[in-house]
Amino acid sequence: MVNEDKEMKNQKIYEANDKMISLIRDNYNVLQSLGSFGINLGFGDKTVEEVCQEHQVDTYTFLAIVNFTINGDHYIEDIKRISVPSLLKYLRASHVYYLDYQLPFIRNGLQNALNQTNSLDSLILKLYDEYAHAITTHMKYEEKMVFPYVESLLRGVCSNKYNVDTYSKHHGQESEKLRELKSIIIRYLPSDGLHNNRLAAMLYNIYNNEDWLRLHAEVEEHFFMPAIRELEQKSKEDTVTAKLNSMIGLKPDNPENLSEREKEVIIALVQGMSNKEIADHLHISPNTVMTHRRNIAAKLQIHSPAGLTIYAIVNNLVDISSITI
Repeated sequence: MVNEDKEMKNQKIYEANDKMISLIRDNYNVLQSLGSFGINLGFGDKTVEEVCQEHQVDTYTFLAIVNFTINGDHYIEDIKRISVPSLLKYLRASHVYYLDYQLPFIRNGLQNALNQTNSLDSLILKLYDEYAHAITTHMKYEEKMVFPYVESLLRGVCSNKYNVDTYSKHHGQESEKLRELKSIIIRYLPSDGLHNNRLAAMLYNIYNNEDWLRLHAEVEEHFFMPAIRELEQKSKEDTVTAKLNSMIGLKPDNPENLSEREKEVIIALVQGMSNKEIADHLHISPNTVMTHRRNIAAKLQIHSPAGLTIYAIVNNLVDISSITI
């Protein structure tokens, strides 16, 4: 078992220039990811990047999801490169697949495999329906609350009433009922040869879909929630910048009124450097730093560090994320 796990982790990590068909040949489970991203078959010998571009899917995001679902590789070089619109498309399509196809498919299979006049068989169907209801409720919650919230973040609107931590509290698999269902079928359900074959086939489908649902939840945990946090942070920074603009009540000044050296002094001051540290940093004397500061104050009519910080942010001399407000 240890050797099998090691082999799984040593599988190929696919890249943009790999042939898309090779992914499917190596791992047929990729077919589900293709459908969720809206990628159709019939792509010949095109590379992953060519196929993704053709279907307007972000290549980096597609490969991140595929390499994770194949190998469990959830390392992301840069979460900011994850395309949230592509990820939303993937998650929404996965919900449609599971709610509209897989859940009804498994229930129909169970109905055909069970003797519905038997009270134990009826209880098994009831247990499955409870599980299906719990999963449906969770996914509908995401569609009603989470996905619209993320779309608003993409538009630059951040809600004070909702955030990713609220989402994470609701996030989780309702898998206990499914484990109980499998255990009852395996341990206690008597059947003849025909029904046994049908039940075995449905158990196989249930196990496969349990794995799929686990991966779906982990994609949300490792990719979706970190991406939401990035959007929230950016939205907050944009909001602070807008408030600073409103506080000043003026359009940004023309920073060209300052010399390059004066801009460098302002940046250093905003970053919390002392006159001596600025002198050492810019290789000038402390007296020259003082001269620059007097000239800056005369040109801008701003004397306080807080005022200079606001000026630097509004005029794009510094990024708001690089300073403490």
